[in-house]
Formats: sequence, C-alpha cells, structure tokens
Amino acid sequence: MIVFSENVDTFSFDRCIANVAAVIKDLKYAESHEWVKVDGNSATVGITDHAQDHLGDVVYVELPELGTEVTQGNSFGAVESVKATSDINSPVSGKVVEVNEELNGSPALVVNTSPYEEGWIIKVELKDAGELNNLKDADAYSKFCDEEDAKH
Repeated sequence: MIVFSENVDTFSFDRCIANVAAVIKDLKYAESHEWVKVDGNSATVGITDHAQDHLGDVVYVELPELGTEVTQGNSFGAVESVKATSDINSPVSGKVVEVNEELNGSPALVVNTSPYEEGWIIKVELKDAGELNNLKDADAYSKFCDEEDAKH
C-alpha cells in the first residue's frame, strides 16, 4: 500500500510511474526487445512494453504467413509506429501456427495498451526449447533495459 502525505506532488508521481516499463516474471526476453511465453510446445511471441514505449503509437504490424519457419534472432516481420519502423526478431525457432489478426485493425489499441496479452504477435510451434537458455529472465532484461536507456 502506498501512503501519500498532503504535500505530495501527484503529477510527478504519476509521470514517474508511467515511465516504468512493465516486465513480466514468467516470460523470457531477447535483447532486441521481444518476449516469449512457452506453454508446452507452443510459444507466444510479442514485443515488450519497453519496445512499444520507445516506438510510440503503433500504426502497422507486418505479420508472417502461417507455416512460415522462424529462426531465433532473425526477423519475421516489422512494426511501424509514428516514430520509426523496426524489425521484429523471433526469440525462438519454429513454425508459425497462428498470427494475431487483431493487429490488422487497430494495432496501437492492442500493442501499445497490452503488449503482453492482447498485443501478442505470433504463436510458434517450438523447435528447440534449449534456445530459451539464450534469452534473459525478467530481472536480467530489466537490468539490460536500464543500462541501455542510461546510454541514451
């Protein structure tokens, strides 16, 4: 519970909270700012809150075709925002078995507001679960983001 005194500047507090990118404990993260959630042989992939925050409002997401083979560390699509266009790299290897069709309509609505839930991008039939060892856990990813942001 947070307790405020009468003299707290709530605007500053809210602004500070808004700049903290969310990191989910149960996910794995690539240094290129994609996340993966593994459930058995299925892997759900999206871009991180940190990525969407730096990109700004997402206006378009290039999705791969079903059946496309993706390789860990290689691009499978792109995300275009009001600020920039960025490749989306796969954190794992496998075959694309589902794409998030919601991204065709209002990508900002799902990617910017819910990058870890409604904003997922693809689901992959996982080829090699051992590749997860090449990714960062939540704590390591948070530290990586802090260090990266400090450089800019």
